[in-house]
Amino acid sequence: MRRTAITVLIAAATLIGVAAAPTQAATGRVVVFSNELQPLTVYQDPQGCQQLPKLAHVLNNETSSDIQVFGDPFCTIPATVPISGIGILPAGYGTHVTGAGSFRA
Repeated sequence: MRRTAITVLIAAATLIGVAAAPTQAATGRVVVFSNELQPLTVYQDPQGCQQLPKLAHVLNNETSSDIQVFGDPFCTIPATVPISGIGILPAGYGTHVTGAGSFRA
């Protein structure tokens, strides 16, 4: 019985440690195309909520992980992303956006 209790405690501590481990920040870049008359907007190793430029048209996720795309500037209303349908843009993909939107890495 004592061995079982110790095993359960060790397993629980391991799970808590895994759950409490911080997620790694995305590495790489997010690139936003607005129009032919403006340079690309590049977010290198983005963290947190980033508001898109007012004339944003296409967002490319060139990071190491998925990002979330939003239809508002405050990262609260998930945008419809064709590949996932729920605002998740996988690494290596792009999507159309509006200048009213934002993303979170």
